[in-house]
Amino acid sequence: MTRSNFTTHVAVAVIVNSQQAVLLALRHAHQHQGNLWEFPGGKVEAGERVYDALLRETQEELGVMITEAEPLLQVSHDYMEKTVLLDVWRVTQYSGHPRGQEGQRLRWCPISDLKHTDFPAANVAIIQALQTAGAHL
Repeated sequence: MTRSNFTTHVAVAVIVNSQQAVLLALRHAHQHQGNLWEFPGGKVEAGERVYDALLRETQEELGVMITEAEPLLQVSHDYMEKTVLLDVWRVTQYSGHPRGQEGQRLRWCPISDLKHTDFPAANVAIIQALQTAGAHL
């Protein structure tokens, strides 16, 4: 497998409900890091602002409209075959009911149970941030 010097920039939504559970999506088997759970989001297009990508991706993937979000953290991770830069946002307000618009499974997972869920390695820093923040989300 050839290695690419290209970094994939991804806008990531961390949506936490009032029961301190976070919304997760299951990656399709054919995708990079397939059959692992992830926080919803998607690629930032060339020339697109990260916040605009966040709005677009959550609308396309989940059918929800974000009305308020704030930056949480950035994570850079180097997989053997590609590098990703995750721009992670904490969604504080949205309208609509999340559903898998692209056929992906969704589930709400208590923050305390995230450590028992299979994620891509790049998500470890997000999980740590969520568990550290706990009730302050």
